[in-house]
Amino acid sequence: MSEGEYRTGRDGEFTFRGHDLDELQDMSLEEVAELLPARQRRTIERGLSTEQEKLLEKAREATEEGSANDPIRTHLRNMPILPEFVGKTFAVYDGQSFERVYVEPEMLGHYLGEFQLTRKSVEHGQAGIGATRSSKFVPLK
Repeated sequence: MSEGEYRTGRDGEFTFRGHDLDELQDMSLEEVAELLPARQRRTIERGLSTEQEKLLEKAREATEEGSANDPIRTHLRNMPILPEFVGKTFAVYDGQSFERVYVEPEMLGHYLGEFQLTRKSVEHGQAGIGATRSSKFVPLK
């Protein structure tokens, strides 16, 4: 956690750079961009792509409709997490399938793709059929 980014106050209320979640959700996109880290701020200042704009609109429509159970499907792993996304579930594509990511306030200022890994850890088994004799050797220690 970088200094002053986010923290929970004494009463357990979330704050992001001195603003609580309700204040952040009432701010315009440009005002929120000033609070974000440099890379995410640059993304917003240069203008969101048409796909990112569509995703933002879907998130705003989901707030109006109140359908929090249905995840918003997206391939946009490079979309900065904005205050409008908090409390919603996104189905982020990891290269093989769509995996659910529930957005919490602490995720503000990160990207959607950071919370859904694209690589799995490697678990090696024993040598298979047709392996050479030297590769079949498994040390005792």
